Amino acid sequence: MTFAETLNPAGRAPDPRAPWAPNRLAPGTIALIALLLIVATAAILTAMGREPICKCGFVKPWHGEVMSSENSQHIADWYTFSHIIHGFLFYGLFWLIRRITGLPISLGLALILSILLEASWEIAENTNAVIEHYRATTISLDYYGDSVLNSVCDILAMIAGFLAARFLPVWVTVASALAMELVVGWLIRDNLTLNVIMLLYPLDWIKAWQGGA
Repeated sequence: MTFAETLNPAGRAPDPRAPWAPNRLAPGTIALIALLLIVATAAILTAMGREPICKCGFVKPWHGEVMSSENSQHIADWYTFSHIIHGFLFYGLFWLIRRITGLPISLGLALILSILLEASWEIAENTNAVIEHYRATTISLDYYGDSVLNSVCDILAMIAGFLAARFLPVWVTVASALAMELVVGWLIRDNLTLNVIMLLYPLDWIKAWQGGA
């Protein structure tokens, strides 16, 4: 018996017309859990010493200057697109797990787990060790962590991406992710792909290119 058969004794693959299991929680309950997770994340980040809002003392809906101490401090910036793509990826991940294993993952559960993953990343990203790693291996010399506001908005951007992936055709989701990566990469010489590379395996030539060399 295969692993998938163990999880799905009937031996039937999930119906492709119904890739998600029925939600066991009401939409209002799912929304409440999501809100509590976001509030808990904000509380943890505040306890870690992250600034509630930008030290400049005001809030912008958009901040487009990457080489700035205000980057990752306001509601949205160029890295917001990366978090939307996170939502695309999490949706695809849990959809794939459901299809391969037959695990009874509902859309609501997948969303809650996605928020947990995104919140965990926001907390990890704002630890002193990761902040110093970014400053040492990238051109983000003015980066001292996200504001709590920015982290919360990043989670909301992921949720927006997740829900968009739920309703958009697959080809539109994939094309949107590629377009965001290419356009943002061209405009600011950084994007989700480059960010991951420079976090896990920094390359001097990428750092030099990002610095305008």
